[in-house]
Amino acid sequence: MSRPESVPRDGESVHREYILDVRIVTVADDGADAPRYRFEAPQHRGVEFDSAADAELYADVYFDVNGFQEAGTGERGVPPEIIQAGRDTLAAYFRTQRYADTAWVASFFGKEPGQIERYLETVRARAEEVREGAVEHGVA
Repeated sequence: MSRPESVPRDGESVHREYILDVRIVTVADDGADAPRYRFEAPQHRGVEFDSAADAELYADVYFDVNGFQEAGTGERGVPPEIIQAGRDTLAAYFRTQRYADTAWVASFFGKEPGQIERYLETVRARAEEVREGAVEHGVA
């Protein structure tokens, strides 16, 4: 499990901070061509991504379903919270995985890539509503 710390470790910086101790940390490894981005949240193992956009979409999926844990789902398993959330959330989750790009997700669902992009935008918008609502209600 990963728990955000108040100060990033050497070679790391906070890329984006969210409510409820959720954040994305930029990890600059010595010798690496590009940084990686690690998603961190309480009760969630840290997951790293090659791009900030994928890490941010993963964070949006996390907020869209009010949190989830991948521990115990296996290498290619999907957490039950994501399955239950619906097609757009599942598409967004798949899109954050290393084995899937937009074309793969579109093929999986039998949709056009444009429809998948609309799914992703829907998830992003819902996640933003969740974060704003938490702040408005004093939860964050």
